[in-house]
Amino acid sequence: MSQTSQSHKITLPDGACLQVFEQGVGTPLLLISGLGGAAAFWNPCLPALTTAHRVIRLDQRGIGASTRGTAACTIDQLADDCIAVLDHLGIQSAILLGHSTGGCITQALALRSPQHAKACVLTGTWTKPNRYMQELFKLRKGLLQSDPMAYAVSATFYSHEPSWLNANWGALEAARAAAPLSPAAQNIVAERIDAIMAFDRSTDVARIKAPVLNIGARDDLIVPAFLQEELTALMPGSTLHLLEDGGHFFPVTRLTGFTAAVLSWAAQHV
Repeated sequence: MSQTSQSHKITLPDGACLQVFEQGVGTPLLLISGLGGAAAFWNPCLPALTTAHRVIRLDQRGIGASTRGTAACTIDQLADDCIAVLDHLGIQSAILLGHSTGGCITQALALRSPQHAKACVLTGTWTKPNRYMQELFKLRKGLLQSDPMAYAVSATFYSHEPSWLNANWGALEAARAAAPLSPAAQNIVAERIDAIMAFDRSTDVARIKAPVLNIGARDDLIVPAFLQEELTALMPGSTLHLLEDGGHFFPVTRLTGFTAAVLSWAAQHV
């Protein structure tokens, strides 16, 4: 990883203060995390991605070192937060890489501010409501409210490919340590679940003019691969790349293959 490293605090009009990190040099690459919303999700990817890119990450509002603010938590608001980060850093356009919920945010960002989207990499994501995810997240939200420790632990099992998790058991212990045990922490997660369940850009995504790469894993149990196939069909000219396995957190569990696919595609499209 490049030794060039900076952190920033960016205050938004509603009072939210976002913690932002950047490393590396080259074409700007904004990494947008999923439901957990933490910049640290991308830590394993940094050594590879910072070889060719100025990588920007953020703790999303209410997550990690970022404060919540007063604005409603919607996908559009989270996209506007990312736009504010790019503007603060003087970045006119960037490659946008969003995983899961971050992929929804990326779609909204590219539609709300096309000039900021040099290219889009959508990983483990979707674009409209579906029965599978509605029922799964209804179950997860109920578990969050009744047993937040079980919510955190079960999410670890859902998200990771089994052999990887068995060999990296620290991921489960970290999930236990970060479980949303307080009412305030539970409310942050619950409102984010509500935001993704209300998300639907199925009639709009064809208007995204930037090059788009969709990446998924065939064994993803949270956002199944048929949703990336559906998304690709709705976006003429987009490219689909499906990994054979890796689970929902394939950017971590299949790190080398994932970062190689991103770097190779980005080099050809920007």
